[in-house]
Amino acid sequence: MKCPNCQSSDIGRIGEEQYYCWNCFIEMAFVDGAMHVREIEEDGSLSSLDDLFLDENG
Repeated sequence: MKCPNCQSSDIGRIGEEQYYCWNCFIEMAFVDGAMHVREIEEDGSLSSLDDLFLDENG
């Protein structure tokens, strides 16, 4: 698996179908076969980055 943001393969699993990129610090989750990408903010909240990583065909 590679990070959709930085293409790093330094990915860790943090939960069932949830992963974390140790290079650019984003979280990826797979729900119903679709990947959702989130950025972890300084206060610990999550901000969606899905609009940046939408499949061009969908």
